[in-house]
Amino acid sequence: MQKILLYYKFAPISDPEAVKLWQKTLTDSLNLRGRIIVSRHGLNGTVGGEMDDLKAYIKATKQYPAFKDTVFKWSDGSREDFPRMSVKARRELVGFKNSDDEFEVDENGVIGGGQHLKPAELQAMLEESGDDAVFFDGRNANEAAIGHFKGAVVPDTRTSRDFIRELESDKYDDIKDKKVVTYCTGGIRCEVISAMMKKRGFKDVYQIDGGIVKYGEAYGDDGAWEGHLRVFDGRKTMAFSDKVETISHCLHCQAPTHNLENCAEVSCNELVIICPDCASDESKRFHTTACRTKASAKV
Repeated sequence: MQKILLYYKFAPISDPEAVKLWQKTLTDSLNLRGRIIVSRHGLNGTVGGEMDDLKAYIKATKQYPAFKDTVFKWSDGSREDFPRMSVKARRELVGFKNSDDEFEVDENGVIGGGQHLKPAELQAMLEESGDDAVFFDGRNANEAAIGHFKGAVVPDTRTSRDFIRELESDKYDDIKDKKVVTYCTGGIRCEVISAMMKKRGFKDVYQIDGGIVKYGEAYGDDGAWEGHLRVFDGRKTMAFSDKVETISHCLHCQAPTHNLENCAEVSCNELVIICPDCASDESKRFHTTACRTKASAKV
């Protein structure tokens, strides 16, 4: 039986290159596939494989002192959802463009980040606070379009690097005194976003422990979440129950769909929300008209 593991751990790493080599040797020995990033701030990974091999990976990774308290989340999927095993050492654990200069980590994680809420604690807060609690999406616009928390603020972003610009604008001054709950797929981006928000005047900031994944496992489609979740493997999207509603629409025909396809222009890294029928027409599988024009010029 195969599964996918999602995990991250913020902790000071003195030699990311050495950790990278160790992680690559370990995952190759266990026949895992996926993506792992190592930086001076910690570890972030998604790997798939046989259950016994994944358990062996967890045990070995936790033996490294900085990673002993890492929380591993299980998800449906397999090794075949990834093309290869990629392990890289990078300057940033999360790509916010120099955001790693804005925060520090210690053995307990990000210093000065938002308060963690377990799914049940979040539900209790929503029942108590009502309109005084605001969800703030920590992902990009396409991810938010196919699924989000009800009533969430969705910033104008295409990449993680856009968040700093957004937070330094005056767009969100009206929610700076409210309870703001940041959320993202597995929780890692919100560790950084919540710290950046607090530095910019947001007074009462929270983050969901384990991200959308853990909340969806706990409440399915019976809570505050609606739609599908974008995941970063061969599945592309996932649902938390058979009661899921499709809340997004095809870019071309406006049919309800949560299908995501890469833009047909290879230089464009954007995903397109497009129904299977329109996706079968190569002339429609473009993010923008400019992408179509650029692709046509190469023919």
